Amino acid sequence: MKNLVNIIKYNLKIIFGNRFVYFLGASLIFYLLITGIALFSSDLISVGDVYYQLIFPGILLMFFPTAFGIQNDEDARILEILFGIPNYRYKVWLVRLCIIFAMVFVIVTILAFFNNYLLVELPFMEMGAQLIVVLIFFGTLGFLFSTMVKNGNGTAVVMVVIGLALWFLHAFISASKWNVFLNPFSTSGSMSESLYQTMLFQNRLIIISVSVVAILWGLINLQRRERFIK
Repeated sequence: MKNLVNIIKYNLKIIFGNRFVYFLGASLIFYLLITGIALFSSDLISVGDVYYQLIFPGILLMFFPTAFGIQNDEDARILEILFGIPNYRYKVWLVRLCIIFAMVFVIVTILAFFNNYLLVELPFMEMGAQLIVVLIFFGTLGFLFSTMVKNGNGTAVVMVVIGLALWFLHAFISASKWNVFLNPFSTSGSMSESLYQTMLFQNRLIIISVSVVAILWGLINLQRRERFIK
């Protein structure tokens, strides 16, 4: 247990580096801003509204450690160690991804818990579980493109473009299993509850499948040692 704790602490230092505090601060400011607006708004806030309010702070939290992971390794000068030991890099990055996903889940669940008292009564554990599925999707894409671009800033540009494109499509395919931002806490007026739940299950299955492929693809890209060590 002591070794496990030390491994987690060491990887947290590499994963989040010195700049994660800015992304954490930005996500909290965004959360406080949206929650404050909702508190003083005369409109009735639903659980579905809270889902959309929390998904963007979650993306900010997930964004930095996945998109800048390889760059942080390069800055810490441990790329040679990771690529010098056969298969070691796979274990390291898989452990890091698990740590990232666990931490983001805890944070968004805590934010949902606060909204349970500030805005509207909601199942905050279920909210956290539904959010983390979508956040893992963006996190694994960030990891995948970081292995392709090998630069945090370049990966950031790619992910912003992808995120904007998916949000733009959300307006046209809102009630579709292909919509990444499909809201599990609101149903379409023209669709029965049972049909919507079936579509939601298919949506989550597609997202999880794409996430697994992105992780495997990213790990395969790590075999190209010469791209990362110059």
